[in-house]
Amino acid sequence: MDEQREAAATGRPLDRRAELSEFLRSRRARLKPEDVGLADFGRHRRVPGLRREELAQLAGVSVAYYTRLEQGNGRNVSAEVLDSIARALRLTDAEHAHLTHLAKPKAHKKKQAGRQQQVRPALRQLLDTMDAVPAYIVGRRSEILAWNRMAAALFGDWAQLPPTERNWARLVFLRPDYRDLFVDWEQKAIDIVCTLRMDAGCYPDDTRLAALVGELSVKSEEFRRLWATHDVKEKSHGLKRLHHPLVGDLALNFESFRLTDGSDQGLVTYHAEVDSASAESLRLLASWGADATRAATR
Repeated sequence: MDEQREAAATGRPLDRRAELSEFLRSRRARLKPEDVGLADFGRHRRVPGLRREELAQLAGVSVAYYTRLEQGNGRNVSAEVLDSIARALRLTDAEHAHLTHLAKPKAHKKKQAGRQQQVRPALRQLLDTMDAVPAYIVGRRSEILAWNRMAAALFGDWAQLPPTERNWARLVFLRPDYRDLFVDWEQKAIDIVCTLRMDAGCYPDDTRLAALVGELSVKSEEFRRLWATHDVKEKSHGLKRLHHPLVGDLALNFESFRLTDGSDQGLVTYHAEVDSASAESLRLLASWGADATRAATR
């Protein structure tokens, strides 16, 4: 982990072999023999979770083969073997995809990683028409690329920030006002780190992502702790509780829609239950617009 952090801090790409090794070790460590129907005959296990030979047995591969994979050597591994290992490790769909990206990275994505992310004009127009719903476009590295007036009223006027600071990871981990905004700050932080982990698997050569991870690792103990878990997941909807400085508590449902145009961007919207107190609070925020956060701090 220290070597990975040092590499990230210098802006060098994360070591894909190390990422693969640490991910497999972390997933194996969370399983117990009884979780997968194996008898545990050893009182004093030297390692947490399953042993390598137990995992290899479950996956139907040799111990030597699995050991090479866990050491970061995913060269020539087949999709069928990865599927077997994913089943043995009880991986979620998101974790399975992450394992595949780490073991069999797609070469064409290396060229895409460093490109500036652009939002199509039609999407910007769509955001502007959603005048009663906070909505924004988020891209790789948790970058906030575009937003509407209601999103500025709810989350703060991102137009006042330098482009490099319009980033959910930086806002949540480095800005105290965002720690106050999210009632369940820990869960929001976990969601962001899980998304960044998935980005790192898809784009192992993204130096800007590596620099972001390095910066957050240096500046935030919470980020270092969560990054070390190697957890990945995709969250497409749910309930988010906020404490806005102007209107107080809100309970909002969010929906995340991944665009299918290959841009690695997503549209995120928030809405309140009809005739709820939160719906009334959103109407009040709409009347203030982007001035809402500034008005609350006067």
